[in-house]
Amino acid sequence: MANITPALKDVQYQIKQTAHQAAPWVERMARFGYGAKGVVYIVIGILATLAAFTGGGKTTNSQGALTTIFQQPFGQFLLAIVGIGLAGYALWRFVEAGLDSENKGHDARGMAVRTGYVCSGLAYAMLSLTAFQLITGKPHSNGVNATQDWTAKLLSAPFGQGLVGLIGLVVIGLGIGQFVKGYKADFNKRLNMDKIPQAYRSWAVFSGRWGYMARGVVFTIVGGFFVDAAMHANPQQAKGIGSALDLLAEQPYGPFLLGVVAIGLVSYGLFMLVQAKYRRISI
Repeated sequence: MANITPALKDVQYQIKQTAHQAAPWVERMARFGYGAKGVVYIVIGILATLAAFTGGGKTTNSQGALTTIFQQPFGQFLLAIVGIGLAGYALWRFVEAGLDSENKGHDARGMAVRTGYVCSGLAYAMLSLTAFQLITGKPHSNGVNATQDWTAKLLSAPFGQGLVGLIGLVVIGLGIGQFVKGYKADFNKRLNMDKIPQAYRSWAVFSGRWGYMARGVVFTIVGGFFVDAAMHANPQQAKGIGSALDLLAEQPYGPFLLGVVAIGLVSYGLFMLVQAKYRRISI
């Protein structure tokens, strides 16, 4: 056993050395990734805003946003760029988790955050794959159907209802965390604020605050869907962003509520573009 720890340390050292050598292109892919993620949220937000205030548009999820991009002039080219960017963002999330570039540490809380980075990386890797499946004409899973399919598999497993309920509670927690992050605006710590032109700094902060709070609302609703699916052992109750936006539209003053959150999602997308250029990225 005495020789294992030095061996593991040596492996970690080699991984870090390799990452540092690759740092320039990893940083470029990370920034490209933030931009692509921003484009996806801007499309979702614009479509929902139109649905709220004009009767046009639609409420949709990330896969729906990719389909909308694909349907535009030069859609294949545009979607290829977004797909590459999403793959870059997935790579960056894996790097964040593996190298602890955000200094989250190895305690329970730090490992939970880093595990979240891995989950995020997997989600965006799948979204990137969906983009290229659209381009090549290969069949791909609808976001809602895929969510309900794996929820059904979980529910049929031992302790499945508890697992689905736990996932829902985690997503609700993430939503509350996003809302708090927007309220406190502590995301500023990750930006090179001194490099943002003075005239745009307040706008950048405002877009982040509104964006994170809107995303927090959506995540909280999505988490509630999973809790409901667990309580009723019904995978059809597990839904995503598009359904969360639909639920807002069905409430009293629904168009107003949907519009506020939809514009917030556009703001979140714009803030991702800010991060693409001004985020501190250390490897």
